[in-house]
Amino acid sequence: MKFAICQELFVDWDWEKQCDLIAEIGYQGIELAPFAFADSPAEISADQRAFIKQTAEERGLEIIGLHWLLAKTDGLHLTTSDAAVRQKTSDYLVELGNLCADLGGDLMVFGSPFQRNVEEGMSREQAYANAAEVFRNCLPAISKRGVRICMEPLTTKETDFVNTCAEAVELIDMVEADNFVLHQDVKAMLGAETEPIPDLIHKYDSRVGHFHVNDSNLLGPGMGETDYHPIFKALKESGYRGWISVEVFDYEPGCEYIARESFRYMKEVWESV
Repeated sequence: MKFAICQELFVDWDWEKQCDLIAEIGYQGIELAPFAFADSPAEISADQRAFIKQTAEERGLEIIGLHWLLAKTDGLHLTTSDAAVRQKTSDYLVELGNLCADLGGDLMVFGSPFQRNVEEGMSREQAYANAAEVFRNCLPAISKRGVRICMEPLTTKETDFVNTCAEAVELIDMVEADNFVLHQDVKAMLGAETEPIPDLIHKYDSRVGHFHVNDSNLLGPGMGETDYHPIFKALKESGYRGWISVEVFDYEPGCEYIARESFRYMKEVWESV
């Protein structure tokens, strides 16, 4: 199995230092948050993109893709009634797709809860239609760069749009694009789903393009109450061949400790199931 980690955890570390540690621990991939490098993808020059990619590759690491796609942006929104904003959002996702491909990645996780919340008074049907329009407008160009968008269900504490795997698949089916797939996140499934996570892994095994690991306490796998043995067993049984990527939200124990402990636990559990 291929283990990766989301790098925004390493606050204030320079890129070379991040890559040195991530490779030394044993990870094979890095997932980037665009805001960690610039306010917008347009500000990351061709030379900077080449440097970011080369620095990772020299350490045997692969940049797998991007997440937090719309974080720290202004004037972008997925479900808004404003057609101009929807088009701007679609254009921005194309920019991110180009950045992703230039860095060697092939996936983008669409989370961004604040930029997808449904406007007051808007129907569910209209919100889904608006979101589907945004994705239909950007996915063909993104596909030409060999990049997929992975739709991430999030809990109702974070957003009121697409909270379950079933709802994500509903939107994916509306869009009908080969490079629009389901993303599964352990913390989100713990907080939003009624079915056990292993059942959800099997149920959607043909739809999943990416998988995030964490816990309901916002720390990494093995740092909370969630037992990963049945989760990793289900991933093995389902034939999942994608990345397993650590994404945490509580940095208090320290980035190096979190990265090391998460990897140690994942490797131990994966080898035991």
